[in-house]
Amino acid sequence: MTTSFVPVRRITNGPLYHWFGYYDKQQVSDDGRYALSNQVDFEGRSPRADDVIQVGMIDLQDGDRWIELGSSRAWCWQQGCMLQWRPGHPTQVIWNDRQDDGPWGARFVSHIVDIVTGERRTVPFPIYSLSPDGCYAVYPDFRRINDTRPGYGYAGIPDPNARVLYPDGTGIWRGDLETGESELVVSLAAAAAAPYPHEDLSTRKQWFNHLLYSPSGQRFEFLHRWNVPGATFATRMMTVGVDGGDLRVVDGWGDTSHFIWRDADHILAWATHPSHGYAFYLYPDEADPTPEVVGLEKMPVNGHCTYLPGNEYILNDAYPNAEREQVLYLYRPADDVRIELGSFYEPPEYTGEWRCDLHPRSTPDGRYVLIDSTHEGLGRQQYLVEIGDIVDID
Repeated sequence: MTTSFVPVRRITNGPLYHWFGYYDKQQVSDDGRYALSNQVDFEGRSPRADDVIQVGMIDLQDGDRWIELGSSRAWCWQQGCMLQWRPGHPTQVIWNDRQDDGPWGARFVSHIVDIVTGERRTVPFPIYSLSPDGCYAVYPDFRRINDTRPGYGYAGIPDPNARVLYPDGTGIWRGDLETGESELVVSLAAAAAAPYPHEDLSTRKQWFNHLLYSPSGQRFEFLHRWNVPGATFATRMMTVGVDGGDLRVVDGWGDTSHFIWRDADHILAWATHPSHGYAFYLYPDEADPTPEVVGLEKMPVNGHCTYLPGNEYILNDAYPNAEREQVLYLYRPADDVRIELGSFYEPPEYTGEWRCDLHPRSTPDGRYVLIDSTHEGLGRQQYLVEIGDIVDID
């Protein structure tokens, strides 16, 4: 069953399928006019190396008109091709792709396109998270992610370190989007060497995922993961300076999930902690801090959390419940108020790697939310949810 308590408008149409992907990227242009989108002609299986998706944007002020920008062969169902607006460059869009030949050989790259001038250039590395000024990107080894966590990496280039548990020559790189130069700033071997009192990690295959720059641009956050026999994987949350210095284990209890920076010094994350078990916690960006539990009763399950502009509201969702409903809501920490926005039915065939999470993203002015959803039976499509009458954001 699908229920909405606020206006909801579908902004994409079949027969092709449309989605944006992860919740921590800027999808809508600074002026609120264009919403970015991936487009594909199939669902229900893993991407293959030869599968190409179209990359475009939706003109929200001209009948939701589709405008094509390019294509990609470096994508996954959960995060698309890292399509996003480039901070500090309001007319530029960036996304990942794969090149099998060319001046740099077979590698993952990123394209930057100016939607006004049409100028396009290719950078010799992929991106994950962009610095607040849009000049730098940090990125993990997508080859290794595809090997260790299908659904989040890219097909087409095998991991050369697949048999190495925690190699020293791969990890997280920082790249300059102007010069095209990049350097390894955190290796898997360095993360593996950070003390972990709960078990011996020396026999575990390890990888990095989910990188996010701090609002200050001086540090970034990432998840350090390793395989666990009889389960899937374990996780700890780390932060590090952009030069690779001052590595901190912020959550070392083994099960960090979705997170977002609240400000330059605090991170909201779903995790487990001895104080309250599984819950959302606000962590100071310190080594082994004491976190503050957030929304213990009003946000009791894991979700894709972000803050609306001004940090007064947390925007969140949840995985499908027993009735296959995905709930979308706002939470106001100051007075512990939860505001329901709606619930959206997800058919049972959307599961595992090709599930369609809502992944809610707010517009830059905080008055609209965009979601990916399958509730109308049209496959994954994008929807615009109006929240301007609820929130008071100037």
